[in-house]
Amino acid sequence: MDNSIVRGVFLAFVRVHVLHHAAEGRIFGLEMIEELHRHGYTLSPGTLYPIFHSMVKAGYLRSADEVVNGKLRKYYEATAKGRRLLKQVKGKIRELLDEVIGD
Repeated sequence: MDNSIVRGVFLAFVRVHVLHHAAEGRIFGLEMIEELHRHGYTLSPGTLYPIFHSMVKAGYLRSADEVVNGKLRKYYEATAKGRRLLKQVKGKIRELLDEVIGD
């Protein structure tokens, strides 16, 4: 099995999951690490934060700093561009599931 392909698919799933939750409302790193863990993904901050940063740079997420309990926390939320991308991705996921999984 080609581990680079598996890792690429895994990271794509993580990005979609992040975008899904960021479209529902503000998210932050530890919250997403715990949410992804619930689904069987084990990510370190060193993996997740570069994903956040690349999605901000691409215009899919926006970030805002907020002080919570005396500590600075960075929140992420989907932009209009990110919401449009999520809609496109959902359609492709449905199409793929219908073809690969079928009825």
